[in-house]
Amino acid sequence: MAVGLPTNLFGSAPRESEWRAEAHEVRIVDGETLRLGDRILRLSGVEAPQRGQACRDARGGGFDCGDAAADALARLIGGHGLTCRMQGRDSYGRGLGVCTAAETELNAALVGSGWAMATGRDRLDLRPQQAEARRQSRGFWAAAAAPPGWQ
Repeated sequence: MAVGLPTNLFGSAPRESEWRAEAHEVRIVDGETLRLGDRILRLSGVEAPQRGQACRDARGGGFDCGDAAADALARLIGGHGLTCRMQGRDSYGRGLGVCTAAETELNAALVGSGWAMATGRDRLDLRPQQAEARRQSRGFWAAAAAPPGWQ
């Protein structure tokens, strides 16, 4: 006995989905990664420094770049719930998405405030927001405090 299956069985699943989380379910892992209940999501098109990465400001004072980026993300979320449009997975298996909190798109706002870099990958180009943040000396771009390797 043979069973007929569609030839594109795995390709027929939706490529994009939506994840929602109430405010109490949202945890900041780092400047680009969120935990939504039991799911982990990375903001698409964004690269933030890792926690513990050292930065120096124009006066030579040091601070933790990763903590600064995570704090900026927390301020953008502002205790609101999230809606995230998932667009696949990264190389670690985390969901990749564009998230909104209280009508603020977090990916664009984080880069536009100067606390993360635009990667130009993941079908999301945030380079215009990055250029404006740099021009306006926002976030890490202020006082020459950008993390090492950022240009």
